[in-house]
Amino acid sequence: MTAPLLFGDLRTLTRADLQRDVLASLAVTFMSVPQCIAYALIAGLPPAAGLYAAIVPTIVGSLFRSSRHVVAGPSNAVSLLVGGILAALSTQLEASPTELALGLALMVGVMQVGAGGLRLGAVVDYISAPVVLGYITGAGVLIGIGQLHNLTGTVGGSGHVLAKVHAWTTDLHHVNPTALGLAAVAAGTMVGVRLVYPRLPSALLGLLAASGISMVFGLGSSVEIVGDLAPVEAALPPLTVPTMLHSQMLVAAFAVTVLSLVESSAVGRSIADRTGDRLDLSVEFVGQGLANVAAAFTGGYPVSGSLSRSALNVDARAATRLSGVLSGVFLAGVLLVAGPLVDGIPIPALAGLLVVIAYDLVKVPRIKETLRAGRGDALAFVATLIGTWTLRLDLAIYLGVALSIVLFLRRARMLRVQELVLGEDGRLREVFGDLPASQATVRVLHVEGALFFGAAGELRDALTTVARQDDVKALVVRLKRTRALDVTTAQVIGAVARQFKSSGRHLVLVGLRPDAMGVLKRTGVAEQVGLDNLFATRPGWFHAMDAGLSRALELANAPADSPLRRYLERRAAQGPDGT
Repeated sequence: MTAPLLFGDLRTLTRADLQRDVLASLAVTFMSVPQCIAYALIAGLPPAAGLYAAIVPTIVGSLFRSSRHVVAGPSNAVSLLVGGILAALSTQLEASPTELALGLALMVGVMQVGAGGLRLGAVVDYISAPVVLGYITGAGVLIGIGQLHNLTGTVGGSGHVLAKVHAWTTDLHHVNPTALGLAAVAAGTMVGVRLVYPRLPSALLGLLAASGISMVFGLGSSVEIVGDLAPVEAALPPLTVPTMLHSQMLVAAFAVTVLSLVESSAVGRSIADRTGDRLDLSVEFVGQGLANVAAAFTGGYPVSGSLSRSALNVDARAATRLSGVLSGVFLAGVLLVAGPLVDGIPIPALAGLLVVIAYDLVKVPRIKETLRAGRGDALAFVATLIGTWTLRLDLAIYLGVALSIVLFLRRARMLRVQELVLGEDGRLREVFGDLPASQATVRVLHVEGALFFGAAGELRDALTTVARQDDVKALVVRLKRTRALDVTTAQVIGAVARQFKSSGRHLVLVGLRPDAMGVLKRTGVAEQVGLDNLFATRPGWFHAMDAGLSRALELANAPADSPLRRYLERRAAQGPDGT
């Protein structure tokens, strides 16, 4: 994590860049106010906590990550996860949600900084896209259902999805028309502005429209407002010291760490694809971790990279990371000047915005693509989706991680093994499907994939399938397109070689890369196969194969007029370049 990587864009800051950064940061600030208040509501925390989490953490995250455009702060998915964790732990540990949120943010921050320091940036690649989509989709549904009672001003429920829906429907005869109307104004304004003037801060305008109507007509007494939950003071974020650090929080903190890093990395990559910037995920981990540490000491809660605010930052033509820093500074100014005005915001208006945000999270085209892609991806998506609705959200994250690992291992151990036979044109061709029971005394197998321990069983099955056929005198195995040969698969090759020798037959390996040759020699398998039966990869098309085939034909005492001998004669006549 070098200084040029982090601050290189600030060293070349021009006046034009500064103007662009100021305008972009103002746009992000306008979006941050309603979003962060609403996300705090999802997390079950005072509205001010959402604003605090978007001030110092945003500044710190912008300074210390590799991306110059990603804006750190509260996000919908992480807020929902935090809300579920706080609800469960506050009863178990007899602590307030605010105390737990501060401790959780510190734990998450330390874990993320540690992951970055250990250069574990590539780990997030092993969390599959269907799993992330399943969680985000489930989160969107949960957010929407969780706000139904706020939309109608009725009693809310707890527990799983069906329990919440049941509690809401049984109290619908107490619907508050004022609450429903204010929610409709906020949501309708937000959607309408998006359609007509997409560059304007639609969420802020929706909130202002509903709040303005509430204040003009004095509706604050008939609906719940932000001030009823916890007043927002006109002050900078407080300095806080996390005191609730319990071992029971570690498992939950790890789940938040994983989701925050996966979400932040996805945001960073999507932004980098648009801007062409170089992204270092390990540095991103450190920057995100420092943002969470900052949240712990400034009254916030666990944060992530915000997709909507980061995308707006790019769309507003931000030039450097200064735009993120300024958005945190400007939000602090808003809090100082207009903090108490937030108290008058109707909760139904926030619920209306959250329902729109929840709808945005359900990406129907991507869901259709995932379900059509294959059974494995579809299963991972559906299982994670159902997990978010039936399990505690931190457990749903672990379910998703476990599914990703299972899918990775399943795919990583898949070898591609095909027999090569002489085609009608006199060339070696692949035979697709099951290995044919040909009558040739010399057989040729082409192997592709990772030859690590997880693939040892597949390799053994492929080789012994041929070894069991009595007519085979020699087996040539082409390994040029394999990688990661380890001691387990080397031992499998040695066992097959011994099996062949015991019955007077021979194994020939061709296309061996230097690392694979080294493993075979160090494990003693090279001697078991026979050094004369090992052929290193060579420049040119099938040159190592030609040498290996010649050796196999010699060992099998193949007749001079055999098809493979005539094939080699034609190859030799073509010259070293194969022409």
